[in-house]
Amino acid sequence: MIPFGCCNVTSKIVGFVGNPNVFSLRLFSSSSNQQSFTVSYLINSLGFSQQSALSVSKNVNFDTCEKPDKVIKLFKKYGFTQTQISRLLRGKPVLLVANSERNISPKLEFFDAKGVSWPLFAKTLSVFPSILARSLDKHIIPSYELFRNLIKSDEIAVAVVERYPDILIVNVEKVVAPKIDILREHGVPHSNIAKLILRNPQGCVSSSDQFRKTVEEVLEMGFDPKRLKFVRAFLALRSLSKSTWESKVDVYKKWGWSEEDFFNAFQSNPFCMRYSKDKIMASMDFFINRMGWMPYLIAKCPTIIGMSLKNRVDPRCSVFQVLLSKGLVKKDVSLNVLLIASEEKFLRKFVVPYEKQAPELLKLYKQKLDLSNGPLVGKE
Repeated sequence: MIPFGCCNVTSKIVGFVGNPNVFSLRLFSSSSNQQSFTVSYLINSLGFSQQSALSVSKNVNFDTCEKPDKVIKLFKKYGFTQTQISRLLRGKPVLLVANSERNISPKLEFFDAKGVSWPLFAKTLSVFPSILARSLDKHIIPSYELFRNLIKSDEIAVAVVERYPDILIVNVEKVVAPKIDILREHGVPHSNIAKLILRNPQGCVSSSDQFRKTVEEVLEMGFDPKRLKFVRAFLALRSLSKSTWESKVDVYKKWGWSEEDFFNAFQSNPFCMRYSKDKIMASMDFFINRMGWMPYLIAKCPTIIGMSLKNRVDPRCSVFQVLLSKGLVKKDVSLNVLLIASEEKFLRKFVVPYEKQAPELLKLYKQKLDLSNGPLVGKE
């Protein structure tokens, strides 16, 4: 058999001198077969839709399953689910034809040695797979070390990378370091800087000007940069657009909050602005219309707005309403004690002392929680 690449010899033997179309046809046929194999593999082995498989095959082609099989096997070794592997490879299909032992395994080994939690990290990598296409020695390790030195904590550095590995893709020195400098400049202690970055790593790759503006807005609201509430207020502001912020303020005002009520509530618990509008509406309706509580009382204890009505608020309030109807408690109850206290404290305060006067309380509470078949005390 004459090698396919020997064009001149082949042309003379078969008598097609000066006719390159024959070879173009064979090359096209070979490419077409390769793409067909790739598409079939992506559909059958990774669960791609035909449209996704065709799209990926335009950029990545292979005619044997050797490399992609090894890649998939490697990810499974680290606990990736089939769904996570499919999503990861759909996001970074070039990994399908990578040398798994030379190009992928050392990176997974590096993160493993740092102590990442693979159930979490596998899920995150399936969303942010780009880091696996970067050089380990030239990019990943230097970026990680620089980031770790900025945070001054291996534990926090690993936790941030687990949640947002793309933080190692940016130029850490030029992009992340200035944000840390801004926080230090305004008196935020290192421990809170680490918490802020851990909870919002994406914010550290945004515009430095916008980052500084948010820091200054939080300061203008009267938050102490040395307190953790400063971090919470920053995160609340960063997570909402101006229009969304204003629309949520309007929802609270519709339920009777004044400007002062809103200011006090946000000062007490900045995360009250991170609840969805539907959640705010449902909670305020329950507290004001069913329980008859004044809006300003809820503003003094805004944490209760984010609590589960089904699993916590309704069961406890149902017990309280029984006690109230029997004249065993006063209406002016501490919302902290009623709703925020631990399960054990709630039972000691509102159930145990009234076992004789209201023996039905514990049964009612269990029914509301749907915990008749499980332990009650200590459940949250």
